[in-house]
This record gives sequence, C-alpha cells and structure tokens, in this order.
Amino acid sequence: MNADDRPDETPSPSDGPTPSLEPHQVFDRVGGLPAFEALVESFYARVATDELLRPMYPEDLEPGKRRLALFFAQYWGGGDLYGRERGHPRLRMRHAPFPIDPAAALRWAELMAAAIGDQGFDDEVDQLLLGYVARATPTLINQLPDEVQALPRQPGE
Repeated sequence: MNADDRPDETPSPSDGPTPSLEPHQVFDRVGGLPAFEALVESFYARVATDELLRPMYPEDLEPGKRRLALFFAQYWGGGDLYGRERGHPRLRMRHAPFPIDPAAALRWAELMAAAIGDQGFDDEVDQLLLGYVARATPTLINQLPDEVQALPRQPGE
C-alpha cells in the first residue's frame, strides 16, 4: 500500500474533538503555582465552614493548603514541587486516618468543583480539572456506610 492508498487518519467529527491541552501543560496555562494556591484557598474557605468536612481537618489548615497546592501544581505539570518536600504522594496512606465515606467524598468533590469554577480558568482547563476530581473522588473513600457493611456475606466467608 502506498501513501495514496492509505485511509484518511484525520479524526471525523463523530470521533469528538481532539484536545489541544495536555494535562502536563495546565500548570503553565493557568499561571503556575499562584493559580493552584488560589484554587486551594477557595476550596479551603469552603471546608472551613462545612459541617461535614471541617471536623476531618486539623485546626490549622495552612499546612494542608500548602501541600494540596504543591500536589496539584506537580500533578498538572509544575515539576517535582510536592515530591521535593513530601516524597511520593501516597494519597491512600496519607488519608487513611480520616473516615471518608461516600458522603464526605462527594462533598469534597462538590467543594472542589465550586472552587475550580471560582478561578475563571478557560473551559479546557476546567474540564481537565473536573475530570480529575471525578476520577479522584471514589479513591478517597475508605469507609463504607453501615448499611453496606451489614450486607449478608457469601456462604463460606
């Protein structure tokens, strides 16, 4: 088969739009670490007044703000900002002491989505960040509600 016989590899409209922004490019697109610090400030302002989430956080929110801003900045292309201070993120291990049930995870997602909306990022950045929130939220859950824990076990268990 020569080049003239090859099928056209251009995506068709039915294939959906090809994203022009890669996740590792978000850091530069939004303006670097200050943008993630602003995002985290907006999120933590909500946490500070939230009846469900606030009790899960330490009295002093500042260290957590810094860690989350560095984590997001690193995740979205800012280099080893978090890793230099804290090592590997080990998110499950770091969140294990906190009883995060589906309601708490959902509230986290709602507050984070609202904080993302506050930032005025362009739509492409919003979609990438919200996609991350949607994927990350279920991984936060480390405690099932009583009604799920009480389900009958399989015979032999």
